[in-house]
Amino acid sequence: MQKTIKIILAALLLLCLLDMPYSFYQFVRFTAMVGFVYLGYSAKEQNRKNEMFLYISLALLFQPFIKIALGRTIWNIVDVIIGIGLIISVIKEPNTILRR
Repeated sequence: MQKTIKIILAALLLLCLLDMPYSFYQFVRFTAMVGFVYLGYSAKEQNRKNEMFLYISLALLFQPFIKIALGRTIWNIVDVIIGIGLIISVIKEPNTILRR
């Protein structure tokens, strides 16, 4: 489930580079907040505190209620860095089915 959420979030963040309607960006902010909260909770359950703090920080950054005005260029850079980071974490994550 975590891999799926990371891939979906990465795709949404990279789609933000395109010229989309404002409602799409609002959807991405809300979806990213929910996704990062879930990933933070999952990291807490696995006792991975550094990841938990990272995901909760990202949830706060993307939360749609109190908007953080960084400007389009900075948001694009943030979206690319986080999107690539999510993709890398999916690739590097060990296959949990093979673990015992």
